[in-house]
Amino acid sequence: MTFLARTMPIPPELRDSLQTSPDNMQTFARLWREQPELLKTLPERFTGALENILQRLESGAAFTEESCSFSQKDLLDALASWLDRAEQVLG
Repeated sequence: MTFLARTMPIPPELRDSLQTSPDNMQTFARLWREQPELLKTLPERFTGALENILQRLESGAAFTEESCSFSQKDLLDALASWLDRAEQVLG
């Protein structure tokens, strides 16, 4: 990993997207997936963890009520945690 890659800032639209409940989960997930430069600079485990969270969010969108295994709030909290950890790694 190069010094420039380690100092890459997190795109502000990712943090902003967590401020409100997403209207369209597919559009929301696409925003997160379409960050190739960010994902390339992070360890590979971050891509897998992100994809796992996004898939569960998309699956959970099919339910009208919170399901214990697909709680949108919990999954959005997991994304916020993912973002915090990514910021720590990127320094």
